[in-house]
Amino acid sequence: MSAKTPAELKTLYESQSFARNTLWHGPLGADYSLAGTRLRLWAPTAQAVTVRLYRRDDGGSSIGPLPLQRNGQGVWSIWLPGDQHGRYYTFDVTVDGVTRQTGDPYARAAGVNGTRSMIVDLSRTAPSGWQRDTRPVIPPCRRTVWEVSVRDFSQDPASGVRPAWRGKFLAFTQQGTTLRGEGVHPTCLDYLKNLGVGYVQLMPIFDFGSVDESRPLLRQYNWGYDPTNYNIPEGSYSTDPHRGEVRIRECKAMIAALHAAGIGVVMDVVYNHMYRTENVLNNTVPYYFFRQNPDGSLSNGSGCGNEFASERLMARRYLIDSVLYWAQEYHIDGFRFDLMGLYDVETMNALRAALDDLPGGRDILLYGEPWQGGASQLHRYEANKANLAMLSDRIGIFCDDTRDAIKGSCFDPRDPGYVEGRPGSFWDIGAAVAAWCRSDRLPPHAPSQIVNYISAHDNYTLWDKLLLVRYSRPEFAAADPAALAQNRLAAGICLTCFGMPFLQAGEEFARTKKGEGNSYRSSPALNRLDWDRAGRYYPLVDYYRGLLGLRTAFPRLSSSDRCAPDALQFFSLEQPLVGWTLPAAPGDGAQWQALCVFYNPTDCCHTVPLPSGRWKLLCDGTSSFLWRGDSPLCTGQAQLAPCSATVFGLV
Repeated sequence: MSAKTPAELKTLYESQSFARNTLWHGPLGADYSLAGTRLRLWAPTAQAVTVRLYRRDDGGSSIGPLPLQRNGQGVWSIWLPGDQHGRYYTFDVTVDGVTRQTGDPYARAAGVNGTRSMIVDLSRTAPSGWQRDTRPVIPPCRRTVWEVSVRDFSQDPASGVRPAWRGKFLAFTQQGTTLRGEGVHPTCLDYLKNLGVGYVQLMPIFDFGSVDESRPLLRQYNWGYDPTNYNIPEGSYSTDPHRGEVRIRECKAMIAALHAAGIGVVMDVVYNHMYRTENVLNNTVPYYFFRQNPDGSLSNGSGCGNEFASERLMARRYLIDSVLYWAQEYHIDGFRFDLMGLYDVETMNALRAALDDLPGGRDILLYGEPWQGGASQLHRYEANKANLAMLSDRIGIFCDDTRDAIKGSCFDPRDPGYVEGRPGSFWDIGAAVAAWCRSDRLPPHAPSQIVNYISAHDNYTLWDKLLLVRYSRPEFAAADPAALAQNRLAAGICLTCFGMPFLQAGEEFARTKKGEGNSYRSSPALNRLDWDRAGRYYPLVDYYRGLLGLRTAFPRLSSSDRCAPDALQFFSLEQPLVGWTLPAAPGDGAQWQALCVFYNPTDCCHTVPLPSGRWKLLCDGTSSFLWRGDSPLCTGQAQLAPCSATVFGLV
């Protein structure tokens, strides 16, 4: 029998009979017990499957090949008697006469570079106290996300982290670190506790392919958006990538340390594509897990050579199983989906429902990028901005409209936004404050679905963008008072909008990548958090801290009520000034009866009228902690400093 062409495979995979005859609801992967382990592999197109067993994660001889037995629905299995914990394995899968060696798509552990899967007794991977670890209770008013790479977080020697832990999971567990050990400026975990964010979003921590784990990190660097094994932590972030259980234990220790600090953990997940077309999914069931063009070739909506076929039933099941595994086994508090527009609405809503069914699952965050990386063959409703109304109102989206309104286009380094004086941009700022609920730019949605941000790992840092707009040849390392004022104004807008705020790590201390707009494989030195800079720009850090605390004290800005933004009242002010007032929601514990907020992007002072009542100055555009002291009460009118966000509370 001749091998099927990719086009014929596409026809087969999309037929109802294939779905009916191959849909499997039972367990997959390695089912471990002390008495023995059952291996199960879903490979419905295979003519034969065997397994090879190894004592070592790399090199050495193997036992086998041992044949697996074909069962119903395309599942192959074998029973391995005895305690198999720590045993490595690979499958040989024969499809249409071609045999491919592969790891297990459902593997929970692996050796160096993820090539050999490992049978693991997960109870032996728990760090001390793991059984007591629980997700912190984070109310909506504290839901602010701080995005960082595990590598960037601590690789700077000035971080004070012990050398063996720099750039590793364990760096998050070290307490008491300060800048160069001087005992004054906290770094890493203590810095995060002091900053006051609710969540840390970790850039990809599952096993990725662009860093060779068998070599010291040194000059190797990558963000990690190149998945190799979806259910296994990245080995280069562990202290020993050759022992499969070590990366699991240390990843859990990191999560437990953040939880103990009252901080939730959001996992950046990249199910939309895999690093190479030769991968554990494609080697097991060729072409099934990846979306195809009409001629059977791989669709490339990710811009990375392939894209995940979330609409195919066993692919959808794989994605949901993987997310649930991280939520349950690693106690993850939220998931950020890379290129969420490459998934169909049905899959994302099914995932949301599956998370909701977990104990405490309704509190697990779920949001993503509502766009694609290129033309896709997804001919269903995509989980994008245009279809926001079809998504669960607890699935959020990154709002590039807010980002671009505040600082200008991320694709044009010279394009200004509101804080840089773009004419007419005040209209979009008003829409952003209302989380676009009062605009026809987006379909109907809850304000809490909007993730507001002004910088993320992609594109220019906020600091670099401000300087690129302002100067033809910026000095990125120089302290620039005008850019600092614009930075404070940008933060003041973002952190007083309805929705959920999101910060790129280091935005709060004017992080620079020296004008590099895509540093995914740049030098570690360029990407690392510069903890000296955090000390040097501590007044800016303090400004962010104060705004985060102020926001927590006024819960209505984080409301999920679709009608909440209707309570905003905007003032008629001289352009480009923006001003508004918002009453507190009854019984929500707000510290003030109402907020009154003004944005002034000009380089002049302005006098503006205040609504009736006595207003306490909470933030004057330079100090954001006035709300904690005895600042004067204002009536009648107020002075707005140049390039400032000014906030009042009704007492």
